[in-house]
Amino acid sequence: MRIGFDFDRVFVNIPPFLPISFINKYYKKRDNGILLYRIPTRPEQLVIKATHFRSFRQPMKRNMKFLKELAKEKKHHLYLISSRFKFLEPETQYLIKKYELEKIFDKMYFNFENKQPHEFKNEVLQKLNLDIFVDDDLSLVRYIAKNNPKTEFFWFDEHAKPAKLGENIRAITSLSDIL
Repeated sequence: MRIGFDFDRVFVNIPPFLPISFINKYYKKRDNGILLYRIPTRPEQLVIKATHFRSFRQPMKRNMKFLKELAKEKKHHLYLISSRFKFLEPETQYLIKKYELEKIFDKMYFNFENKQPHEFKNEVLQKLNLDIFVDDDLSLVRYIAKNNPKTEFFWFDEHAKPAKLGENIRAITSLSDIL
């Protein structure tokens, strides 16, 4: 099986003191069915870089454990697909090395060209022809699910109620629910 995963809030947590509304403020222009992200301004990038300070970005242990077990099976092709912008490349490379992700994933894709995140992920998914994709951004999942009807999408949120959200979208609270 070909399985793709997002990075932030799937394998690496946001700082505990940082509400998701703060993150959305700096990235999403609006979230009303018309999906549009923006690249933060230089002063905003400095604030965001501060929230990406190494000790603030802890692994989501249960999800990392699941990922490592899945990789050990050697039955699946695993891909990391993150829409992190170019200004976070040093922090991203640090986490990749720290958690040895290059040993787990067949290939990793990052949005270092600063494309619209939903368009970037849609392009990568269409190229990879994935069976499964997991992401924490429901608006983004709904957008790319329409363009990739053969892929099963899982919206990961530890506080959501597991449910079917669309033809090919399910809400999950545990990565083990994808198999």
